[in-house]
Amino acid sequence: MILPITNRNSSLNFSANNQKDNEENKLPYTHDTVLKNTFSNRLRIGVDKLTNAMTVYPAKGLKGSKNANFYEFLTMGTVPYLIGSGMLMAIFNYNKPFMPFDKKAASTLGRRLALGVVFYAVAKSLSKMFITQPVKWMTGVDTEQPYAKVQYELPESIDDTDITSIEYHKVPESTEFIRWDLMYGREDNAKTRNEPYDKIAKKLGLGDNLNDSDQEAKPRIREIVIKSTTAKNIVSYLWAATGVGIAMQQSWDKFFNVATLKFWNGKKFAKSAVTFVKTLGESAKEFYKGTDAGMSKYAGKCLLGAAVLGTVIGVSNVMTSSNKPSKLDSADIIEKSRKYVVN
Repeated sequence: MILPITNRNSSLNFSANNQKDNEENKLPYTHDTVLKNTFSNRLRIGVDKLTNAMTVYPAKGLKGSKNANFYEFLTMGTVPYLIGSGMLMAIFNYNKPFMPFDKKAASTLGRRLALGVVFYAVAKSLSKMFITQPVKWMTGVDTEQPYAKVQYELPESIDDTDITSIEYHKVPESTEFIRWDLMYGREDNAKTRNEPYDKIAKKLGLGDNLNDSDQEAKPRIREIVIKSTTAKNIVSYLWAATGVGIAMQQSWDKFFNVATLKFWNGKKFAKSAVTFVKTLGESAKEFYKGTDAGMSKYAGKCLLGAAVLGTVIGVSNVMTSSNKPSKLDSADIIEKSRKYVVN
C-alpha cells in the first residue's frame, strides 16, 4: 500500500489559517471508491475531466511536473477532439466566397454536415449502452462501472504535504489488471464479502452457495469484459454512421429556419426544442425510407440493420462462454475397465 507523503515540520503548525486551508483542500474521497453508474455521476465525471484537461493537466505538463502521468495525457486528448469537431463545423459553414444563390445552397448543406458532426459524437458515445446495459442485466457485470482513484503525488516544493489528486477510472478498465478488490462487498451494504460475486455467479449459471464464488466468477468476468469491449468498439461506429445519415436528411432544413440558441428568449428557445424532437423523428423516417433513386432507397435500411444486427450479435457473443463449468462428473470421464497410473 502506498502511504501519503507527509512533511514532519508542517505537523507542528496548528494555526487557524493552516487548518482552514486543509479543510478547503480536502478531497471528497479518502480511498479508492466505487461510484454508482448513474447519468448524474457520469456527467459530473465528464465535466471534471474536461475541466482538468483544459486547465490543470496542461499546466502541469508545461512546467514539467514530476506528477504528470499517462492518465492526464489521455484525458487531455478530449480537448483536440472537441477543437477538431468545432473546426469541421466551421469549415462546413464557411461560404463567404460564394455567390448569393450558391451561398444559400452551401449553407443548407453545411448546417446538415455540422449537425452530422454532433450526431456522430453523440451516437458513438450513447450506443455503447446498447451493449453495456443488456450485459449488466443478464450477467450482473457492469463493464462501465466507474470509481474514483486517490492518487498520492510527490512533493514539488518544501511546503508540500499530503499531495493527492483524484482520477476517474473504470473497475474493469484493464482486462489484465481488473480491480477485483473493488468488486467485493463492503460491510455497509453487503452481508458477506463475496455477496457481489455470489450474485454474478448465480446469473452466470455457475451455481448457488459456492465456497469461492469469486474464484469461479473471475475468469468469466474477464471474458465478458474482453468481448464487451470488442463489441462496443465495432458497434459504436455503426451507430455513429447511422447518426450522420439521419443528420443529412432534408427534414432538418425546416428546423434550421426556426431554430435558435438564445436560451434567454424562453418562448422561441422552447419552440426550437419541440421542433428539434419532431424533426428528429421525421428525419429518422426519411432516413429509413430513403429515396426512390436506385440503391439509395435501401442505404438507410442496410446501415440501420447492420447497427442493430451488430448489437444483437455482440450481446449474444458476450453471453456465450467456453469458461462454463462442465456438467460431467468423474463417472462420465473415468473408464473403470481401464488401469490408470498417478504420477
